[in-house]
Amino acid sequence: MGWLDRVDDQVDALTHARALQEASRSAESYVLLERVIRTTTDPAARADAMVQRLSALINLGRTAEFTRAIEEASAAVRDLAEPYLHGHLNALAALAAHHQGALDRCVMHLVRAARALGAVTDPDRDTAWGWHDLAMAYSYLSFHGYALGAIERARQLGLTAGIPEETFAAPGIRLRNAVALDHNGDSDGCLRVLRDVAADLARFVRAGRASQLRPSSLAAYGYAAARQAALGDLVATEGTEPARLISHGGDSARARDMRQLGQVCLAVADGRPIEAVARLDTVQVSNETLGAAEPARLRSIALTRAGDHLAAHRADRLAFRLAAQRNDRLRDVYIDGIAARIDHEEMRREAARFEGEALTDPLTGLPNRRRLERYITAVVTRGERVVIGVCDLDGFKAVNTRHGHHSGDLVLQRIAGVINRVMRRGDFVARYGGDEFVVVLPDTGMAEAAEVARRIEAAVRLEDWESLVPGTPVGVSIGFAEVSGGSGLRDALSVAFEQADREMLRAKSRPRAS
Repeated sequence: MGWLDRVDDQVDALTHARALQEASRSAESYVLLERVIRTTTDPAARADAMVQRLSALINLGRTAEFTRAIEEASAAVRDLAEPYLHGHLNALAALAAHHQGALDRCVMHLVRAARALGAVTDPDRDTAWGWHDLAMAYSYLSFHGYALGAIERARQLGLTAGIPEETFAAPGIRLRNAVALDHNGDSDGCLRVLRDVAADLARFVRAGRASQLRPSSLAAYGYAAARQAALGDLVATEGTEPARLISHGGDSARARDMRQLGQVCLAVADGRPIEAVARLDTVQVSNETLGAAEPARLRSIALTRAGDHLAAHRADRLAFRLAAQRNDRLRDVYIDGIAARIDHEEMRREAARFEGEALTDPLTGLPNRRRLERYITAVVTRGERVVIGVCDLDGFKAVNTRHGHHSGDLVLQRIAGVINRVMRRGDFVARYGGDEFVVVLPDTGMAEAAEVARRIEAAVRLEDWESLVPGTPVGVSIGFAEVSGGSGLRDALSVAFEQADREMLRAKSRPRAS
């Protein structure tokens, strides 16, 4: 017996509301659900309608109404001993919390949803949709492995309940995985995933089942194809043009975002990069749809096609930093959640060990960006004079291209050792991300910083790169800036980093002695 078999009132209306949402007609579904809530006297029907109403609000992007809708649905579900309802409500509440930027609440709801849905003894099509929505929440939070596991659970339950396989194709999950790879510098990995998404769509087309795909899935397939084309990859459409696919999605807020960004991708792919940049200047999309870094990454791709490589490099660095901020926030949620449950000294020592690992770059053993920011904050707060330097490798892309990422990792490890070797006592070195390192010189002026830069450049230049990566010389470009006092510490650090970045880019553009 499924969940709706236990509902005694307005089952047809609730079933129709589900069908409307599956067809991306959430506004119509919302009106119908409001009518059920006003007129039903059955607690189960009321609870179901309120959970569905929350789903419709999320699809419509009506963020301001999330909190009240969650509170009302929670009150209606609380006294019903039905794990499906609790699981689906928590999956939707996780999505809502994510859109509101409350990652700690989001993680809490994810755990509760998975436990409740896993406890359903007689799973049916509604339980399958609960797992689907949980998979979406995992995906938006960048827990891609969990998302794939949850959507597979939804697919298996759906097949048992007679739901076609393509209903839970969920290309959006793999799409978000792909763009996350690209934001973190792995464009090859991104393309591999996008090609898999395209192959999935081609399989449905060949089987004559493309018409059964949900509108939101069509929009995701369209954006995946447009993004693949923007990266310069040949897209085999087989009668499914990206421009037509991204027009689907109904009244979904996420589909609207992909439609706008998809037009940017298609402009780049069609050789109109200036138009793509102009579109990016006007689009307004949620950071939660494809990540805060996606517009910046698309700007970088467009500017590269337009030949403005310096501006493209800046946009790429911004995209990387925005992606890193997301990872930092997730790590903070994890650390804070562990810390909140510590109640004796042994557990405190264990948590401190995990936090130490979270502050260290595992490849080079250097402090990572979070530890760097804590260190600079502490130094400046004490009123000490401090200079920061941004060090960016020259020739690193050629190393990865010619020798592979393993050799690239060896180069990064050696660079870390070289920089550490020539620094002065009391100086601080960190790996900021990718092939970028940051040095902090406390109680130092710009003249001394210039001497440190010369020592680093000379040490890198004299290193025997030929024996490690033959035919691909490695160098370093460095820019320094002093952190000045002022009204706000965060602003002062931001200004200093930007100035050091600009100086590093100027150094990179200067001709080098052969």
